[in-house]
Amino acid sequence: MTLLDKDGVQLTVDDTVATVTLTNPAKRNAQSPALWRALAEAGKRVPGTVRVVVLRAEGKSFSAGLDRQAFAPEGFDGEPSFLDMARGSDSELDATIAGYQEAFTWWRRNDIVSIAAVQGHAVGAGFQLALACDLRVCADDAQFAMRETSLGLVPDLTGTHPLVGLVGYARALEICATGRFVHAEEAERTGLANLVVPAAELDGAVQDLAAALLAAPRDAVIETKALLRDAVGRTYEEQRAAERAAQARRLRDLAGQAD
Repeated sequence: MTLLDKDGVQLTVDDTVATVTLTNPAKRNAQSPALWRALAEAGKRVPGTVRVVVLRAEGKSFSAGLDRQAFAPEGFDGEPSFLDMARGSDSELDATIAGYQEAFTWWRRNDIVSIAAVQGHAVGAGFQLALACDLRVCADDAQFAMRETSLGLVPDLTGTHPLVGLVGYARALEICATGRFVHAEEAERTGLANLVVPAAELDGAVQDLAAALLAAPRDAVIETKALLRDAVGRTYEEQRAAERAAQARRLRDLAGQAD
């Protein structure tokens, strides 16, 4: 069932699995404000019955990043150019960027597990979109790069926090400051990718992972995801307490089901 198909984004749902597809392979799924609004809308339209969300892209590249038309004086049709945005007030600029970030924030909700299926280039905003997901399965031709710093900008689409969490501060700084490509083998070795497979096997590997995630009871996965996601911000003792509280909820739920 197709719930959304606009501005280079398609959302389909099959029972407990939703698939968000980037659908502009002719432009290597380059990103624009319209695409970001469509991604944010897709997040709002995912039904509550969905447990796994797969993010995939048509064509040879996952996403080549921001469409360079954003930097042209004319910008996109019906959109202010980035140069015009820069001339606005601080509050206006902050609100605009916050709106763009909405496309990247919903993928880590506790009630779903999100999987990015990455092939070819995932550059800049494309890299950050892959980082927005909980898990990444990559084809062996995948190449990640954070090119914002090379353009005189910073990564501002929520990618810095997960990147540091996955590879550590020093490697994250080196990747961002140099703008170099991280190939699939390094991505798997450093934790950026959960799994690397031949390109022809990418869809099958994602389906297998989704099936494995669906095998466990939903509430247990939700509680576990919440525990792991918040662990970094807690002390050891705080995490112990959070584990106890989460387990107590699960035991009460199981006991209630048994009565």
